[in-house]
Amino acid sequence: MSNSPTANPITLDAAWFENFTFDDIDIGHSARLVRTLTLDDIQAFAAVSGDTNPAHLDPAYANATLFHGVIGHGMWGGALISSVLGTTFPGPGTIYLEQNLHFSRPVRIGDTLTVSVTCTAKHAEKKTIDLDCTLVNQKGERVLYGVAHVMAPAEKLRMQRIQAPHISVFDPEQRHANLLALGATLEAVRCGVVHPCDADSLQGAMDAHRAGLIHAVLIAPEKKLRALALDAGIDLGTADIIDVPHSHAAAELAAQMAADKQLEALMKGSLHTDELIHAVVMQPGLRTGRRMSHVFRFETPAYPKPLYITDAALNIAPSLSEKADIVQNAILFAQIMGVAEPKVAILAAVETVNPNMPSTLDAAALCKMADRGQIKGGLLDGPLAFDNAVSMHAAEIKHIASRVAGQADILVAPDLESGNMMAKQLEYLGGASGCGVVLGARVPIALTSRADTATTRSASALLAKLIAHHYRNHPA
Repeated sequence: MSNSPTANPITLDAAWFENFTFDDIDIGHSARLVRTLTLDDIQAFAAVSGDTNPAHLDPAYANATLFHGVIGHGMWGGALISSVLGTTFPGPGTIYLEQNLHFSRPVRIGDTLTVSVTCTAKHAEKKTIDLDCTLVNQKGERVLYGVAHVMAPAEKLRMQRIQAPHISVFDPEQRHANLLALGATLEAVRCGVVHPCDADSLQGAMDAHRAGLIHAVLIAPEKKLRALALDAGIDLGTADIIDVPHSHAAAELAAQMAADKQLEALMKGSLHTDELIHAVVMQPGLRTGRRMSHVFRFETPAYPKPLYITDAALNIAPSLSEKADIVQNAILFAQIMGVAEPKVAILAAVETVNPNMPSTLDAAALCKMADRGQIKGGLLDGPLAFDNAVSMHAAEIKHIASRVAGQADILVAPDLESGNMMAKQLEYLGGASGCGVVLGARVPIALTSRADTATTRSASALLAKLIAHHYRNHPA
Protein backbone atom coordinates (compact mmCIF):
# COMPACT_ATOMS: atom_id res chain seq x y z
CA MET A 1 0.00 0.00 0.00
CA SER A 2 1.37 3.40 -0.97
CA ASN A 3 0.61 6.67 0.80
CA SER A 4 0.62 10.39 0.16
CA PRO A 5 3.60 12.27 1.55
CA THR A 6 1.58 13.50 4.55
CA ALA A 7 -0.24 10.25 5.26
CA ASN A 8 0.80 7.95 8.08
CA PRO A 9 2.70 4.88 6.81
CA ILE A 10 0.61 1.71 6.82
CA THR A 11 2.34 -1.68 6.70
CA LEU A 12 0.66 -4.75 5.19
CA ASP A 13 1.35 -8.36 6.12
CA ALA A 14 1.11 -10.62 3.06
CA ALA A 15 -0.02 -13.54 5.22
CA TRP A 16 -2.85 -11.65 6.95
CA PHE A 17 -5.94 -9.64 6.13
CA GLU A 18 -5.86 -6.35 7.99
CA ASN A 19 -8.56 -3.93 7.03
CA PHE A 20 -8.84 -0.14 7.43
CA THR A 21 -11.83 1.40 9.13
CA PHE A 22 -13.20 4.80 8.27
CA ASP A 23 -11.12 6.41 11.01
CA ASP A 24 -7.93 4.67 9.82
CA ILE A 25 -8.18 6.14 6.33
CA ASP A 26 -6.86 9.52 5.28
CA ILE A 27 -7.39 11.22 1.95
CA GLY A 28 -4.45 10.24 -0.24
CA HIS A 29 -4.06 6.75 1.13
CA SER A 30 -3.82 4.25 -1.72
CA ALA A 31 -3.15 0.63 -2.60
CA ARG A 32 -2.25 -1.19 -5.75
CA LEU A 33 -2.24 -4.62 -7.38
CA VAL A 34 -0.17 -5.87 -10.35
CA ARG A 35 -1.59 -8.61 -12.56
CA THR A 36 -0.75 -10.01 -16.02
CA LEU A 37 -3.61 -11.20 -18.25
CA THR A 38 -3.28 -14.80 -19.47
CA LEU A 39 -5.35 -16.98 -21.78
CA ASP A 40 -6.40 -18.99 -18.72
CA ASP A 41 -7.73 -15.77 -17.14
CA ILE A 42 -9.88 -15.10 -20.19
CA GLN A 43 -11.19 -18.66 -20.33
CA ALA A 44 -11.88 -18.81 -16.59
CA PHE A 45 -13.70 -15.46 -16.65
CA ALA A 46 -15.80 -16.63 -19.60
CA ALA A 47 -16.67 -19.87 -17.78
CA VAL A 48 -17.66 -18.11 -14.55
CA SER A 49 -19.51 -15.17 -16.12
CA GLY A 50 -21.01 -16.92 -19.13
CA ASP A 51 -19.64 -14.14 -21.36
CA THR A 52 -18.47 -16.13 -24.38
CA ASN A 53 -18.26 -13.17 -26.74
CA PRO A 54 -16.06 -14.38 -29.64
CA ALA A 55 -13.97 -11.22 -29.32
CA HIS A 56 -12.48 -12.89 -26.24
CA LEU A 57 -12.41 -16.54 -27.31
CA ASP A 58 -12.27 -16.88 -31.11
CA PRO A 59 -8.99 -15.65 -32.67
CA ALA A 60 -10.36 -15.84 -36.23
CA TYR A 61 -13.31 -13.64 -35.34
CA ALA A 62 -11.26 -11.31 -33.13
CA ASN A 63 -8.65 -10.73 -35.85
CA ALA A 64 -11.38 -9.29 -38.09
CA THR A 65 -12.59 -6.77 -35.49
CA LEU A 66 -11.26 -3.25 -34.99
CA PHE A 67 -9.10 -4.60 -32.15
CA HIS A 68 -7.27 -7.01 -34.54
CA GLY A 69 -6.94 -9.82 -32.02
CA VAL A 70 -8.30 -11.41 -28.88
CA ILE A 71 -8.90 -9.00 -26.00
CA GLY A 72 -9.70 -9.54 -22.34
CA HIS A 73 -13.15 -8.97 -20.88
CA GLY A 74 -13.58 -5.36 -19.83
CA MET A 75 -15.11 -6.44 -16.54
CA TRP A 76 -12.01 -8.49 -15.75
CA GLY A 77 -10.40 -5.13 -15.04
CA GLY A 78 -13.40 -4.18 -12.93
CA ALA A 79 -12.96 -7.40 -10.98
CA LEU A 80 -9.34 -6.44 -10.22
CA ILE A 81 -10.55 -3.20 -8.68
CA SER A 82 -13.02 -5.18 -6.58
CA SER A 83 -10.17 -7.44 -5.50
CA VAL A 84 -8.17 -4.50 -4.15
CA LEU A 85 -11.15 -2.97 -2.35
CA GLY A 86 -12.31 -6.24 -0.83
CA THR A 87 -8.99 -7.72 0.26
CA THR A 88 -6.49 -4.86 0.70
CA PHE A 89 -7.87 -1.35 0.96
CA PRO A 90 -10.18 -0.77 2.73
CA GLY A 91 -10.28 -4.60 2.97
CA PRO A 92 -12.72 -7.12 4.47
CA GLY A 93 -15.91 -5.49 5.67
CA THR A 94 -16.01 -3.00 2.79
CA ILE A 95 -19.45 -2.65 1.21
CA TYR A 96 -19.58 -1.64 -2.44
CA LEU A 97 -22.19 1.08 -3.01
CA GLU A 98 -21.36 2.41 -6.45
CA GLN A 99 -18.76 2.11 -9.20
CA ASN A 100 -18.43 3.91 -12.51
CA LEU A 101 -15.95 2.70 -15.12
CA HIS A 102 -14.52 4.13 -18.33
CA PHE A 103 -12.84 1.73 -20.78
CA SER A 104 -10.19 3.57 -22.77
CA ARG A 105 -7.98 0.80 -24.21
CA PRO A 106 -8.25 -2.95 -24.82
CA VAL A 107 -6.29 -5.36 -22.66
CA ARG A 108 -4.52 -8.19 -24.48
CA ILE A 109 -2.97 -11.47 -23.39
CA GLY A 110 0.42 -10.70 -21.84
CA ASP A 111 -0.46 -7.15 -20.78
CA THR A 112 0.60 -6.38 -17.20
CA LEU A 113 -1.80 -4.05 -15.40
CA THR A 114 -1.12 -1.95 -12.34
CA VAL A 115 -4.36 -1.35 -10.46
CA SER A 116 -4.34 1.68 -8.18
CA VAL A 117 -7.10 2.86 -5.82
CA THR A 118 -6.73 6.15 -3.93
CA CYS A 119 -9.01 7.73 -1.34
CA THR A 120 -10.18 11.12 -2.66
CA ALA A 121 -13.03 11.96 -0.26
CA LYS A 122 -14.55 10.94 3.09
CA HIS A 123 -18.20 11.34 4.15
CA ALA A 124 -18.46 11.18 7.94
CA GLU A 125 -22.25 11.04 8.19
CA LYS A 126 -22.46 7.57 6.62
CA LYS A 127 -18.84 6.47 7.03
CA THR A 128 -18.36 6.24 3.27
CA ILE A 129 -15.38 7.08 1.10
CA ASP A 130 -14.70 7.77 -2.57
CA LEU A 131 -11.76 6.12 -4.28
CA ASP A 132 -10.17 7.00 -7.59
CA CYS A 133 -9.53 3.73 -9.50
CA THR A 134 -7.05 3.47 -12.36
CA LEU A 135 -5.61 0.58 -14.40
CA VAL A 136 -2.41 1.26 -16.34
CA ASN A 137 -0.65 -1.21 -18.65
CA GLN A 138 3.07 -1.91 -18.92
CA LYS A 139 3.44 0.91 -21.44
CA GLY A 140 2.06 3.44 -18.98
CA GLU A 141 -1.22 3.70 -20.91
CA ARG A 142 -4.45 4.05 -18.95
CA VAL A 143 -6.82 1.27 -19.97
CA LEU A 144 -9.58 1.65 -17.37
CA TYR A 145 -10.55 4.28 -14.81
CA GLY A 146 -13.44 5.33 -12.60
CA VAL A 147 -14.61 6.17 -9.11
CA ALA A 148 -15.77 3.74 -6.42
CA HIS A 149 -18.09 4.79 -3.61
CA VAL A 150 -17.92 2.35 -0.70
CA MET A 151 -18.86 2.02 2.95
CA ALA A 152 -15.67 1.53 4.93
CA PRO A 153 -15.40 -1.37 7.39
CA ALA A 154 -17.08 -0.67 10.73
CA GLU A 155 -14.80 -2.88 12.80
CA LYS A 156 -11.07 -3.48 12.80
CA LEU A 157 -10.20 -6.96 11.56
CA ARG A 158 -7.04 -9.04 11.42
CA MET A 159 -7.27 -12.61 10.15
CA GLN A 160 -5.24 -15.05 8.12
CA ARG A 161 -5.55 -14.51 4.38
CA ILE A 162 -7.73 -16.95 2.45
CA GLN A 163 -6.09 -18.51 -0.58
CA ALA A 164 -8.11 -18.50 -3.78
CA PRO A 165 -9.31 -21.93 -4.92
CA HIS A 166 -7.33 -23.49 -7.74
CA ILE A 167 -9.08 -23.39 -11.11
CA SER A 168 -7.98 -25.80 -13.80
CA VAL A 169 -9.01 -24.47 -17.20
CA PHE A 170 -9.79 -27.42 -19.44
CA ASP A 171 -11.64 -26.91 -22.71
CA PRO A 172 -12.57 -30.32 -24.12
CA GLU A 173 -14.21 -28.81 -27.20
CA GLN A 174 -11.04 -26.91 -28.10
CA ARG A 175 -8.91 -29.99 -27.39
CA HIS A 176 -11.22 -31.97 -29.70
CA ALA A 177 -10.93 -29.33 -32.42
CA ASN A 178 -7.14 -29.39 -32.10
CA LEU A 179 -7.15 -33.17 -32.42
CA LEU A 180 -9.33 -33.12 -35.54
CA ALA A 181 -7.04 -30.47 -37.04
CA LEU A 182 -4.23 -33.06 -37.16
CA GLY A 183 -6.00 -34.74 -40.06
CA ALA A 184 -7.49 -31.67 -41.72
CA THR A 185 -5.18 -31.78 -44.76
CA LEU A 186 -5.51 -35.55 -45.30
CA GLU A 187 -8.11 -37.09 -47.57
CA ALA A 188 -10.81 -39.24 -46.05
CA VAL A 189 -10.05 -42.97 -45.96
CA ARG A 190 -12.51 -45.69 -46.98
CA CYS A 191 -13.70 -47.14 -43.71
CA GLY A 192 -15.91 -50.17 -43.33
CA VAL A 193 -18.52 -49.41 -40.66
CA VAL A 194 -19.53 -52.85 -39.49
CA HIS A 195 -23.22 -53.36 -38.70
CA PRO A 196 -24.11 -49.85 -37.48
CA CYS A 197 -27.64 -50.92 -36.63
CA ASP A 198 -28.40 -48.62 -33.73
CA ALA A 199 -28.89 -44.87 -33.84
CA ASP A 200 -25.70 -43.98 -31.93
CA SER A 201 -23.26 -46.00 -34.04
CA LEU A 202 -24.92 -44.93 -37.30
CA GLN A 203 -24.96 -41.27 -36.28
CA GLY A 204 -21.31 -41.43 -35.20
CA ALA A 205 -20.29 -42.95 -38.52
CA MET A 206 -22.20 -40.37 -40.53
CA ASP A 207 -20.81 -37.51 -38.45
CA ALA A 208 -17.29 -38.76 -39.22
CA HIS A 209 -18.25 -39.15 -42.89
CA ARG A 210 -19.57 -35.59 -43.17
CA ALA A 211 -16.53 -34.24 -41.33
CA GLY A 212 -14.25 -35.75 -43.98
CA LEU A 213 -12.56 -38.14 -41.56
CA ILE A 214 -13.74 -41.26 -43.36
CA HIS A 215 -15.65 -42.24 -46.44
CA ALA A 216 -18.18 -44.50 -44.77
CA VAL A 217 -18.90 -47.90 -46.27
CA LEU A 218 -21.91 -49.12 -44.27
CA ILE A 219 -21.94 -52.93 -44.15
CA ALA A 220 -25.28 -54.06 -42.73
CA PRO A 221 -28.75 -55.34 -43.63
CA GLU A 222 -29.78 -52.52 -45.96
CA LYS A 223 -33.52 -52.62 -45.25
CA LYS A 224 -32.90 -52.46 -41.51
CA LEU A 225 -30.31 -49.72 -41.94
CA ARG A 226 -32.55 -47.46 -44.02
CA ALA A 227 -35.49 -47.94 -41.64
CA LEU A 228 -33.26 -46.97 -38.74
CA ALA A 229 -31.95 -43.90 -40.58
CA LEU A 230 -35.49 -42.79 -41.42
CA ASP A 231 -36.72 -43.29 -37.87
CA ALA A 232 -33.73 -41.48 -36.32
CA GLY A 233 -33.60 -38.69 -38.90
CA ILE A 234 -30.09 -39.62 -40.05
CA ASP A 235 -29.11 -38.59 -43.58
CA LEU A 236 -27.08 -41.36 -45.22
CA GLY A 237 -25.90 -38.91 -47.86
CA THR A 238 -23.06 -40.17 -50.05
CA ALA A 239 -22.10 -43.15 -47.86
CA ASP A 240 -21.85 -46.51 -49.63
CA ILE A 241 -24.15 -49.29 -48.42
CA ILE A 242 -23.37 -52.98 -48.78
CA ASP A 243 -26.27 -55.28 -47.97
CA VAL A 244 -25.55 -58.36 -45.81
CA PRO A 245 -27.99 -60.59 -43.91
CA HIS A 246 -26.63 -60.21 -40.36
CA SER A 247 -23.77 -59.04 -38.14
CA HIS A 248 -21.61 -62.17 -38.67
CA ALA A 249 -21.72 -61.66 -42.41
CA ALA A 250 -20.97 -57.96 -41.96
CA ALA A 251 -17.83 -58.68 -39.92
CA GLU A 252 -16.59 -61.35 -42.33
CA LEU A 253 -17.16 -59.19 -45.41
CA ALA A 254 -15.52 -56.15 -43.80
CA ALA A 255 -12.43 -58.20 -42.91
CA GLN A 256 -12.25 -59.65 -46.41
CA MET A 257 -12.57 -56.20 -48.03
CA ALA A 258 -9.83 -54.85 -45.76
CA ALA A 259 -7.57 -57.77 -46.65
CA ASP A 260 -8.27 -57.08 -50.34
CA LYS A 261 -7.30 -53.41 -49.76
CA GLN A 262 -10.77 -52.16 -50.59
CA LEU A 263 -10.93 -50.62 -47.13
CA GLU A 264 -8.20 -48.79 -45.20
CA ALA A 265 -9.89 -48.83 -41.80
CA LEU A 266 -12.70 -50.52 -39.91
CA MET A 267 -15.16 -49.11 -37.39
CA LYS A 268 -17.24 -51.16 -34.99
CA GLY A 269 -20.99 -50.66 -35.17
CA SER A 270 -23.58 -52.30 -32.91
CA LEU A 271 -22.13 -55.81 -32.99
CA HIS A 272 -20.07 -57.24 -30.15
CA THR A 273 -16.34 -56.48 -30.14
CA ASP A 274 -15.40 -60.18 -30.10
CA GLU A 275 -17.42 -60.77 -33.25
CA LEU A 276 -15.52 -58.15 -35.23
CA ILE A 277 -12.08 -58.98 -33.85
CA HIS A 278 -12.60 -62.72 -34.50
CA ALA A 279 -13.37 -62.00 -38.16
CA VAL A 280 -10.20 -59.90 -38.45
CA VAL A 281 -8.04 -62.53 -36.73
CA MET A 282 -9.39 -65.25 -39.04
CA GLN A 283 -8.42 -63.25 -42.12
CA PRO A 284 -4.79 -64.15 -42.99
CA GLY A 285 -4.37 -61.06 -45.13
CA LEU A 286 -4.79 -58.81 -42.08
CA ARG A 287 -2.22 -60.48 -39.83
CA THR A 288 1.04 -58.67 -39.06
CA GLY A 289 2.77 -61.12 -36.72
CA ARG A 290 1.92 -58.94 -33.72
CA ARG A 291 -0.86 -59.37 -31.22
CA MET A 292 -3.74 -56.94 -31.72
CA SER A 293 -4.32 -54.53 -28.86
CA HIS A 294 -6.37 -51.50 -28.02
CA VAL A 295 -4.98 -48.09 -27.04
CA PHE A 296 -6.97 -45.30 -25.42
CA ARG A 297 -5.89 -41.69 -25.92
CA PHE A 298 -7.00 -39.41 -23.07
CA GLU A 299 -6.71 -35.71 -22.43
CA THR A 300 -7.31 -34.88 -18.80
CA PRO A 301 -7.41 -31.59 -16.87
CA ALA A 302 -4.80 -32.80 -14.37
CA TYR A 303 -2.07 -33.87 -16.81
CA PRO A 304 -0.17 -31.59 -19.20
CA LYS A 305 -0.15 -33.90 -22.22
CA PRO A 306 -2.17 -36.76 -23.73
CA LEU A 307 -2.05 -40.12 -21.96
CA TYR A 308 -2.13 -43.39 -23.88
CA ILE A 309 -3.54 -46.34 -21.91
CA THR A 310 -3.23 -49.94 -23.03
CA ASP A 311 -4.72 -52.55 -23.07
CA ALA A 312 -8.17 -51.91 -21.64
CA ALA A 313 -10.40 -53.56 -24.24
CA LEU A 314 -8.99 -56.70 -25.90
CA ASN A 315 -6.40 -58.75 -24.02
CA ILE A 316 -7.76 -60.02 -20.71
CA ALA A 317 -4.63 -61.47 -19.08
CA PRO A 318 -1.77 -61.03 -21.53
CA SER A 319 1.40 -63.10 -21.31
CA LEU A 320 4.84 -61.50 -21.34
CA SER A 321 5.23 -61.94 -25.09
CA GLU A 322 1.74 -60.53 -25.66
CA LYS A 323 2.61 -57.55 -23.45
CA ALA A 324 5.65 -56.93 -25.61
CA ASP A 325 3.34 -56.62 -28.63
CA ILE A 326 0.94 -54.42 -26.66
CA VAL A 327 3.79 -52.07 -25.78
CA GLN A 328 5.13 -52.00 -29.34
CA ASN A 329 1.68 -51.20 -30.74
CA ALA A 330 1.27 -48.33 -28.26
CA ILE A 331 4.71 -46.92 -29.10
CA LEU A 332 3.90 -46.95 -32.81
CA PHE A 333 0.58 -45.22 -32.16
CA ALA A 334 2.16 -42.51 -30.00
CA GLN A 335 4.79 -41.90 -32.67
CA ILE A 336 2.11 -41.51 -35.33
CA MET A 337 0.50 -38.94 -33.03
CA GLY A 338 3.75 -36.98 -32.91
CA VAL A 339 5.59 -38.29 -29.83
CA ALA A 340 9.07 -39.06 -31.16
CA GLU A 341 10.24 -41.23 -28.25
CA PRO A 342 7.28 -42.12 -26.02
CA LYS A 343 7.94 -42.59 -22.31
CA VAL A 344 6.36 -45.91 -21.35
CA ALA A 345 5.42 -46.72 -17.76
CA ILE A 346 4.81 -50.42 -17.09
CA LEU A 347 2.31 -50.29 -14.24
CA ALA A 348 1.99 -52.43 -11.15
CA ALA A 349 0.81 -51.85 -7.60
CA VAL A 350 4.36 -51.09 -6.42
CA GLU A 351 7.55 -49.72 -7.93
CA THR A 352 9.85 -52.56 -6.87
CA VAL A 353 10.18 -56.10 -8.21
CA ASN A 354 8.32 -58.56 -6.01
CA PRO A 355 8.48 -62.29 -6.88
CA ASN A 356 4.98 -62.70 -5.45
CA MET A 357 3.54 -60.13 -7.87
CA PRO A 358 3.82 -61.37 -11.47
CA SER A 359 3.06 -57.91 -12.88
CA THR A 360 6.31 -56.59 -11.40
CA LEU A 361 8.31 -59.44 -12.95
CA ASP A 362 6.74 -58.78 -16.35
CA ALA A 363 7.49 -55.07 -16.02
CA ALA A 364 11.16 -55.71 -15.29
CA ALA A 365 11.39 -58.20 -18.17
CA LEU A 366 9.79 -55.77 -20.62
CA CYS A 367 12.31 -53.10 -19.68
CA LYS A 368 15.18 -55.52 -20.28
CA MET A 369 13.62 -56.53 -23.62
CA ALA A 370 13.71 -52.86 -24.61
CA ASP A 371 17.35 -52.67 -23.55
CA ARG A 372 18.08 -55.62 -25.87
CA GLY A 373 16.20 -54.11 -28.83
CA GLN A 374 13.24 -56.51 -28.66
CA ILE A 375 10.96 -53.49 -28.14
CA LYS A 376 11.88 -50.44 -30.18
CA GLY A 377 11.17 -46.72 -30.29
CA GLY A 378 10.22 -46.02 -26.70
CA LEU A 379 11.80 -45.32 -23.34
CA LEU A 380 10.54 -47.94 -20.85
CA ASP A 381 10.56 -48.09 -17.06
CA GLY A 382 8.80 -50.34 -14.60
CA PRO A 383 7.42 -51.53 -12.44
CA LEU A 384 5.92 -48.16 -11.58
CA ALA A 385 2.85 -47.51 -9.47
CA PHE A 386 0.30 -45.21 -11.08
CA ASP A 387 1.21 -42.22 -8.91
CA ASN A 388 4.92 -42.57 -9.69
CA ALA A 389 4.17 -42.76 -13.41
CA VAL A 390 2.27 -39.47 -13.60
CA SER A 391 3.54 -37.40 -10.63
CA MET A 392 7.09 -36.08 -10.36
CA HIS A 393 6.39 -35.26 -6.72
CA ALA A 394 5.38 -38.84 -5.93
CA ALA A 395 8.46 -40.16 -7.72
CA GLU A 396 10.75 -37.80 -5.80
CA ILE A 397 9.26 -38.80 -2.43
CA LYS A 398 10.06 -42.43 -3.20
CA HIS A 399 13.53 -41.52 -4.52
CA ILE A 400 12.82 -42.96 -7.97
CA ALA A 401 15.46 -41.82 -10.45
CA SER A 402 13.85 -42.28 -13.85
CA ARG A 403 13.39 -40.52 -17.17
CA VAL A 404 9.86 -41.93 -17.31
CA ALA A 405 8.52 -41.50 -13.78
CA GLY A 406 6.25 -38.49 -13.41
CA GLN A 407 6.14 -37.79 -17.15
CA ALA A 408 4.85 -40.94 -18.83
CA ASP A 409 3.19 -40.80 -22.25
CA ILE A 410 2.01 -44.43 -22.23
CA LEU A 411 0.59 -46.36 -19.29
CA VAL A 412 0.70 -50.13 -19.75
CA ALA A 413 -1.80 -51.91 -17.51
CA PRO A 414 -0.97 -55.37 -16.15
CA ASP A 415 -4.32 -56.76 -17.35
CA LEU A 416 -7.58 -55.71 -18.98
CA GLU A 417 -9.49 -55.30 -15.73
CA SER A 418 -7.07 -52.79 -14.23
CA GLY A 419 -6.69 -50.97 -17.55
CA ASN A 420 -10.45 -50.74 -18.09
CA MET A 421 -11.07 -49.43 -14.57
CA MET A 422 -8.26 -46.88 -14.94
CA ALA A 423 -9.68 -45.62 -18.24
CA LYS A 424 -13.23 -45.30 -16.92
CA GLN A 425 -12.06 -43.53 -13.76
CA LEU A 426 -10.21 -40.95 -15.84
CA GLU A 427 -13.32 -40.37 -17.94
CA TYR A 428 -16.04 -40.37 -15.29
CA LEU A 429 -14.18 -39.00 -12.24
CA GLY A 430 -11.22 -37.21 -13.78
CA GLY A 431 -13.10 -35.28 -16.48
CA ALA A 432 -10.92 -36.74 -19.22
CA SER A 433 -11.97 -36.85 -22.86
CA GLY A 434 -10.91 -39.98 -24.69
CA CYS A 435 -10.95 -42.00 -27.86
CA GLY A 436 -9.33 -45.24 -28.93
CA VAL A 437 -8.21 -47.55 -31.69
CA VAL A 438 -6.99 -51.12 -32.22
CA LEU A 439 -3.54 -51.71 -33.71
CA GLY A 440 -1.69 -54.88 -34.67
CA ALA A 441 -3.68 -55.65 -37.83
CA ARG A 442 -2.93 -54.30 -41.29
CA VAL A 443 -5.72 -51.74 -40.90
CA PRO A 444 -6.68 -49.69 -37.84
CA ILE A 445 -9.95 -50.53 -36.11
CA ALA A 446 -11.99 -47.86 -34.33
CA LEU A 447 -13.75 -49.56 -31.44
CA THR A 448 -16.68 -47.53 -30.18
CA SER A 449 -18.89 -48.20 -27.18
CA ARG A 450 -22.64 -47.72 -26.84
CA ALA A 451 -21.87 -45.13 -24.13
CA ASP A 452 -19.54 -43.12 -26.39
CA THR A 453 -20.50 -39.56 -27.27
CA ALA A 454 -20.51 -38.22 -30.82
CA THR A 455 -17.27 -36.40 -29.96
CA THR A 456 -15.59 -39.64 -28.89
CA ARG A 457 -16.74 -41.42 -32.04
CA SER A 458 -15.43 -38.73 -34.35
CA ALA A 459 -12.13 -38.62 -32.44
CA SER A 460 -11.74 -42.39 -32.81
CA ALA A 461 -12.41 -42.05 -36.54
CA LEU A 462 -9.69 -39.40 -36.69
CA LEU A 463 -7.21 -41.79 -35.06
CA ALA A 464 -8.07 -44.46 -37.63
CA LYS A 465 -7.57 -41.91 -40.41
CA LEU A 466 -4.12 -40.88 -39.18
CA ILE A 467 -2.98 -44.49 -38.76
CA ALA A 468 -4.33 -45.48 -42.18
CA HIS A 469 -2.38 -42.66 -43.83
CA HIS A 470 0.75 -43.76 -41.96
CA TYR A 471 0.26 -47.33 -43.24
CA ARG A 472 0.18 -46.06 -46.84
CA ASN A 473 3.89 -45.26 -46.53
CA HIS A 474 4.79 -47.73 -43.80
CA PRO A 475 2.68 -50.88 -44.21
CA ALA A 476 1.95 -52.73 -40.96
